[in-house]
Amino acid sequence: MDKISVVLVDDHRVVRRGLRTYLASFADVAVVGEADSGEACLAQIETWLPDVVVMDLLMPGGMDGLVATKQVRVLSPHTQVVVLTAHTDEARVIAALRAGAIGYVRKDADPELLLTAVRAAVRGQSMLDPAIAGSVLQELVQPTAVADSLTEREMHVLRLLAHGKANKEIAVDLVVGEETVKTHVGNILAKLHMNQRTQAVVAALKQGLISLDEIDL
Repeated sequence: MDKISVVLVDDHRVVRRGLRTYLASFADVAVVGEADSGEACLAQIETWLPDVVVMDLLMPGGMDGLVATKQVRVLSPHTQVVVLTAHTDEARVIAALRAGAIGYVRKDADPELLLTAVRAAVRGQSMLDPAIAGSVLQELVQPTAVADSLTEREMHVLRLLAHGKANKEIAVDLVVGEETVKTHVGNILAKLHMNQRTQAVVAALKQGLISLDEIDL
């Protein structure tokens, strides 16, 4: 039986070493490569052609794990990506899934969960860490407004929200008063049936109103 070939992508060497030691201890897994950034991973991915990439999300350099995940799926379509990160907010999870990740595991989860996710990924089965699956699924099934309900100006404000900008910054960008921005934000939340900015960005991602490259939460 062929071993599952795995590549580890994380900017912390000690994390990669621990993951390598753990995963390589199983007879059906072989760690075939490591990278400390998204760029380094993409530079070698067509040489490695692994079954699974275990990908961190936030790494130094100009490319984060979300963009790297998307590119891995382009350069090596058979390769599955399992995200392993400390970040568990719904927006990042959904963004990772939209980028092409098949699994999402917390760094502080039981190591066996990562092994299960890697094995599931090879079979084409998606696996979310149980600690975050419930909230993510709840977000996915919440009703959302249709794209046409947002005005052009509200869409502009929504994109600035996705970039993590505060009302004051948005007001400067749009050359309007902060109260005007607050009104736009309130309208966006109401139309998307959300209570918080992050939830609105998640809803926009689900509907395709904004793209993966536009978020910076």
